[in-house]
Amino acid sequence: MRLTAVVVAVAAAVVSQSHIAAQARGGQTQEQKPAPTPRAAAPIDLTGYWVSIVNEDWRWRMVTPPKGDYSSVPLNDAGRKVADGWDPSKDGRCEAYGAAALMRMPTRLHIAWESDGVLKIDTDAGQQTRRLLFDKSRPTPASRSLQGFSLAEWERPARAGGAGRGGRGDAPTGPAPGANLKVVTNHLSGGWLRKNGVPYSEDAIVTEYFDRFAAPDGNEWLVVTTMVTDPKYLNQDFVTSSHFKKEPDGSKWNPSPCKNR
Repeated sequence: MRLTAVVVAVAAAVVSQSHIAAQARGGQTQEQKPAPTPRAAAPIDLTGYWVSIVNEDWRWRMVTPPKGDYSSVPLNDAGRKVADGWDPSKDGRCEAYGAAALMRMPTRLHIAWESDGVLKIDTDAGQQTRRLLFDKSRPTPASRSLQGFSLAEWERPARAGGAGRGGRGDAPTGPAPGANLKVVTNHLSGGWLRKNGVPYSEDAIVTEYFDRFAAPDGNEWLVVTTMVTDPKYLNQDFVTSSHFKKEPDGSKWNPSPCKNR
């Protein structure tokens, strides 16, 4: 389902040759339309207020697990050593609210466009802000952070005639069944996969897929599939799926900060 983009340089060479040929014939080429912004081209609408529905892993998400409880996390020896050394007095620290674990928190999300090329996610749990950047030419920030550096792209299912993921031509707009948002985050400062100090390192890469769909009862759902890759502390990728239900407004928004120390 996940396909890579077509190499732009090849298409550019073809367009360039067509321009040269048209000029040689004395013909005119059609003026190219500017590409739509990521906001205008969004195949699904992720904006609004969402509340997490904890329908799995309740004991690791709703409460702080006991020290040393890292069941189902594929920690290696180095990761287990760090987890076993966690100090319970650090419960509530911001390390538990980094990009690798934030979507697993029992939290509300407020998703909004900060600009035409930046989608912003705020959480009430821990009062964190993530910025998902669609401009891949953006430089990596000088310093690492809990939320890291996130690059986003819309993914669409292949369409008849070659349009869609990896296709050419004008990008379609409006709702598209099967479309999703892919986000890759790196440049992290490290943190915890769970509130009890189960670690991920600054080498971790977080890959996420945001999908929205309507249920038969009329509710709107957001599913965030997260894959944490960390060669320092994990034997294999740690994959989770977190579910959120759309709320009508922000009347239940109740931000609470995490502890910095």
